[in-house]
Amino acid sequence: MEEAINALLINKSLIASLLGWFSAQTIKAIVLTIRDKKFRFNLYSLPGGFPSSHSATSAALAAAVGMLSGFDSPIFAIAAIFAFFIIYDARVIRVAAGKQAQSLNRLIESLELEEAEDVEKVREVLGHSLIEIFFGIVIGIVVAFVTINYL
Repeated sequence: MEEAINALLINKSLIASLLGWFSAQTIKAIVLTIRDKKFRFNLYSLPGGFPSSHSATSAALAAAVGMLSGFDSPIFAIAAIFAFFIIYDARVIRVAAGKQAQSLNRLIESLELEEAEDVEKVREVLGHSLIEIFFGIVIGIVVAFVTINYL
């Protein structure tokens, strides 16, 4: 068991991925804290927003795997395709879910029923813009480079 834990603690691809997520979520928390003038710990779990932690995490994993195993390796191809689908989901699928949430909230508001006051609104911002995704990818690649070369 100790050997498995030690292996996880020195796995640079895993460390880069986790640091990519943490870096993006920290930047997101700082941006939202400045905007709202209030810090909340749940800012680390909010979907959507600048930058994309989905993009940062998956790009950090793919970049770290490429740097360690070679960009021509099968494991890099797996990580790159995995990153593509995660980023695609963050952009396309979750944006569509956000639009559905907007429609649902408008429908609830239009009902004008007493019960509608007790219904909690659905979060509408779920996906990411291209700029949020781009900066998430940049953060992920930078974090992977630093992790592989300096940690």
